[in-house]
Amino acid sequence: MSKVYAVNTASAQKANINREEYAALYEFSIRDPETFWSEQAKKYVDWFTPWQNVMDGDLQEGNIRWFHDATLNVCYNCLDRHLPEHKDNTAILWEGDEPHENEKITFQTLHEKVCQLANGLKSLGVKKGHRVCIYLPMIPQAAIAMLACARIGAVHSVVFAGFSAHALRERLIDADCSVLITAKEGRRGGKTIPLKDNVEHALQKCPCIQQVIMVDSPDKTYLDCKTLMDSMPKDCPAEPMQAEDPLFILYTSGSTGKPKGVLHTTAGYLLYTTMTFKQVFDYQPSDVYWCTADVGWVTGHSYLIYGPLSNAATTLMFASTPNYPDASRIWQVVDKHQVTILYTAPTAIRALMRDGDDYVKKTSRKTLRLLGTVGEPINPEVWEWYYHMVGEGRCPVVDTWWQTETGGIMISPLPGATELKPGSATLPMLGIEPALLDEQDKEIQGPGTGKLVIKKPWPSIMRTVYGDHKRFLETYLKPAAGYYFTGDKANRDEDGFYWLAGRLDDVINVSGHRLGTAEIESAIVSHKAVAEAAVVSFPHDIKGEAIYAFVTPITGITVDDNLMGEIKARVKHVIGSIAVPDIIQFTSDLPKTRSGKIMRRILRNIAHGELQDFGDTSTLADPTIVDALIAQKPALK
Repeated sequence: MSKVYAVNTASAQKANINREEYAALYEFSIRDPETFWSEQAKKYVDWFTPWQNVMDGDLQEGNIRWFHDATLNVCYNCLDRHLPEHKDNTAILWEGDEPHENEKITFQTLHEKVCQLANGLKSLGVKKGHRVCIYLPMIPQAAIAMLACARIGAVHSVVFAGFSAHALRERLIDADCSVLITAKEGRRGGKTIPLKDNVEHALQKCPCIQQVIMVDSPDKTYLDCKTLMDSMPKDCPAEPMQAEDPLFILYTSGSTGKPKGVLHTTAGYLLYTTMTFKQVFDYQPSDVYWCTADVGWVTGHSYLIYGPLSNAATTLMFASTPNYPDASRIWQVVDKHQVTILYTAPTAIRALMRDGDDYVKKTSRKTLRLLGTVGEPINPEVWEWYYHMVGEGRCPVVDTWWQTETGGIMISPLPGATELKPGSATLPMLGIEPALLDEQDKEIQGPGTGKLVIKKPWPSIMRTVYGDHKRFLETYLKPAAGYYFTGDKANRDEDGFYWLAGRLDDVINVSGHRLGTAEIESAIVSHKAVAEAAVVSFPHDIKGEAIYAFVTPITGITVDDNLMGEIKARVKHVIGSIAVPDIIQFTSDLPKTRSGKIMRRILRNIAHGELQDFGDTSTLADPTIVDALIAQKPALK
C-alpha cells in the first residue's frame, strides 16, 4: 500500500482550486471539452480577435487546430497586458553563476528591452515566420530574445548552450535559421562554456545563417546586441498572429538518430501553459517563483518564461548549478530572494540529498510553500527527503509528468485538491484524458500497467515535426491509432493515480534530458577506430539514468584507456557533454539475431547487472557472445 499524504488543510483553504472543484471541473472538461476550453481561453488569454471554432481535426489524421480563426500575440500576453497594474513589479529575477551577480528587471523595463530587440531584428529583415536561433547561457538576454521573436512573429529555436558545434549546426540547418543570437561564452558552476568557438565551427558549413548577433561582442566580426538595441525605439507593435501560427521549434532526441524539431503554435500553447502554471503551482500574486530549468529545454520555455510571465509572475532565472560554490547554494538562493515556489529536477534533488542534510539545515527556507519536480519520475525515498527535509512537511510536492511534445504539464497533483503519494504523478490535468493500453492496444480498465496514451487532443499538443509531418504521424499518432502515443509506460493504481515507469523506446533520460540512443551510437561510430556501438541506459543515483555503451573496435585496434578517452571526447564534440557515456565496455561483437538485429534487451540486462535470466535467446546467432559480455563487464563506479 502506497503511503498517502492528505491534502494540507491550510493550503487547501487558500488554493486556487479545491478537491470538489477539481472533480467537478474535470468531469465537465472531459464531457464537454469545447465549452470547457472556450471558457478557459476567455479567462487566461487576451485576444485581438475572437474565434468561431474552438477545435477541429483529430488524433487519427494529425490535422489538429485550436481557435484557428482568432488572432493574438504571445509577447503581448506576457508583457503589455500587465503594464497598467504591474509595470513596476519584478518580472525577472536573475541570479548569476557567482552569488554576487544579481539583476532585477521590471515588467516595464523588460517590455522596453524586448521592443528594442524586436525592432532590431526587424531592421535586419527578420519577418513573421522567419526562424531565429538562440544559443545563449542562462542570462536575461535569452528571455528577451525569445519574447522579441514572439512579438514580431519570428519563430525561435533555442539550442541548449551545452550542445556542441556539430549539434548546433545540425539544428540551424534543419530549421533553416537566418539569424543566430549568441554570446562569447557562458559561465556555469565556475566553468566556462566556449559558445563563440562553437559558433564559429558550426558556421563553417552552415550557409543559412545571414547574421550573427553577439551579446557583449568581443570583436568586430559580429553584430553587437547592445549597440543594435540602443539604436532602436522602446516601443514595437505586437504582431497580430493567427492562433495556429508557429511560435517556436525545439529539438528533442528521437530513437532514429536525427533530433526532432517539435513545433508548437501560438494560441493553444499559450493558453495551456498559462492555465497549468496557475493551477499546478497555485500561483498567488505575492509569490516568487523559481524554475531551475535552462531555457534550452521545454521546461524553461513553458514554466520559466511563458507560463509565469503570462500570469504576471516574478520568475527567477538561475545561471549556475544547485551545488556551486557548495551544496547549500540552492537553499541560499531561496532565502536570498524569498522564493515561495521551487520547481526542479529529481537529478538535482538526488545530488543534494547525497551531500547531506547539513547544507539544508543551515538555511531557513521559511518562505517556501510549494515544491515541484520535473523531467523524470522521482524515487519515493527522494520525494520523502524533499518533502520532509527541504519543505519541513508543510509544502506540497507537485510531481509533474509531461513532455516536450505535450507543451505543458499533463499529470500532476494540484495543491489543495489532490492527495500526495511519493513517486506518483497522481491525476490528470483538466481536459486531459489518459489511458493505458495492453500489448494488443486495448484499453486497460482500472488498475494496471501499460502504454501511456492520451485519448483526445489538448491545446498545447505539438502540431508537427518541423519539415517532416510524416515523422510526426509515425512517431506519435500511428503507434496507437486514434491516440497520442507518449512512448512511456505507466502503472495506474486502485485510486486512479498514475505512476510513470520509464520509456518504451530507445531514448535515455539523463538528468531529465532526453537523448536518442541512435544519435549517441552514431557519434561513437564516427570515431575511426570503432566498427559498431550499441547504447543502453542503467540506473544512476544522481542522473536517474546514465549511458552504457557497448563498443566493437575495428580489428587490430588496441583497446586501452586512451581509446576510451578519445571516444568520450568524440561524443562530447558531436553532441555535448551530457551525452558522454558513463561506462564503455569494449567487445568483439554484439548479441544479434540471425537477421542481424541487436538484442538490446540482453544489453540492458547486462548494464543493469541482471545476469541470470535473459529470456528467450533462441534467435541469437552466437550465444557465446553473451557469456563473453558478462565476463568482461566492468564494475560500475
